[in-house]
Amino acid sequence: MAAGTLGEAMRVMHGQLLAGDSQAPWSGAAIDSRQVGGGELFFALAGEQTDGHHFVGDALSRGASAAVVQRPVERPPSGGLIRIADVQSGLHALTRHVRRRVPEHLVAVTGSVGKTTTKELLAAMLERRFRVARSPGNLNNLLGFPLSLLSVQEATQWMVAEMGMSTPGELSQLSRLSRPDAVVFTNVRAVHLENFGSVREIADAKGELLDGISANGLVIANADDPEVMRLATRHTGRVVSFGISRNADHRARDIVAHPQGGSRFVWSWSEGSRTVRLPLLGAHNVANFLAAAACASALGVDHEEIEAVAAKAVAAPGRGQLHEVAGAVIIDDSYNSNPTALEAALESARALQGDRHWAVLGDMLELGEESRSFHRRLGAAAAQHGFSPIIAVGEAARDLADAAREHGVEVVWFASAAAASTALPSHPRAGDVILVKGSRGVGLEVVVRRLLAAGRSA
Repeated sequence: MAAGTLGEAMRVMHGQLLAGDSQAPWSGAAIDSRQVGGGELFFALAGEQTDGHHFVGDALSRGASAAVVQRPVERPPSGGLIRIADVQSGLHALTRHVRRRVPEHLVAVTGSVGKTTTKELLAAMLERRFRVARSPGNLNNLLGFPLSLLSVQEATQWMVAEMGMSTPGELSQLSRLSRPDAVVFTNVRAVHLENFGSVREIADAKGELLDGISANGLVIANADDPEVMRLATRHTGRVVSFGISRNADHRARDIVAHPQGGSRFVWSWSEGSRTVRLPLLGAHNVANFLAAAACASALGVDHEEIEAVAAKAVAAPGRGQLHEVAGAVIIDDSYNSNPTALEAALESARALQGDRHWAVLGDMLELGEESRSFHRRLGAAAAQHGFSPIIAVGEAARDLADAAREHGVEVVWFASAAAASTALPSHPRAGDVILVKGSRGVGLEVVVRRLLAAGRSA
């Protein structure tokens, strides 16, 4: 992992070493004492729900090299203690310091949808040639990214980092922290409208990721997305495009959906083409593949290696995972939701062979004043696609339920995921195709667990 001495960390963060040896080593970082494995710097962040200062003793007892604090705490019997003016600012200062040497290169992936899948595909492709690290899970914000980078192995050649935002200015800070050598823009869609006035404003916030890229850095841009291409024109260095419906540098054509999930298509570029089998569900994942392939190819990975990675792709947990139980197919897309992603999920799920298609659909959060219209539109779309019954979950999903009901399909509404999970059918029927999708805050993973358990006991 990224490492140093307590004295070095103290100087970088402009702090005081109140306890411990300045020559004592540290490696990695943590903000949750339960995640301390030994040797990390524990950053005692003072959040709205919890205050890390209350867990300094626990972190040090678990083996943290030192705790970084901004107010007085009890002097520990062992381990170091560094006091600074602001813990989060110190975390960022140390991140900038470490980034000067680790990793050698970094590619940042952003977009309204598809970030995680694109990140995982790209990391797997780059691993065919380089020593690669990737940001784990969804550690993609102003706290998660520093923790990811401070845990990167010293010999890493490329880090693939997912970068997310919910308010203006976040990606500018992340870009200056990460100083990316390459940036991938998957798309710009109507998400986080609660904090933005329009899709154009969302795009401009995504474009902040260019603030820290070098003038000759690489930008991978979605040729099917006008807002992304507008952002790409701001970059003076190399731009490589990908797309399905337009003439892009990397393109997919002759896309054929597989009735059991995934697709086959021809991936073409200026010098040639290859037929690709992608096990991931939905045409939107073809676009995610193209984004990753365009970047990996530009960074020197052979095309046959890229194709081989695609053939073995596996959906990340909660992001379109297919489970087959008792003759039914359960699509676990419970990790998050927004209008674009839900529309794509409905189309993909409906394309799967089955006797009956039904769905558990939760709130799409952070849509602001447009929330009601979006929920009504997607409720109608679910009904028109032939999903029945539709289980709607959450307060905003009331509008989705009302719109679906107006189209004559069976609809049931529940206030919470817990209530929905207890009222579900005793077990899925053979031939069922069941889509489960909602925003993270709805917690529909409990519904997925209930369906899987019921199917296995049938």
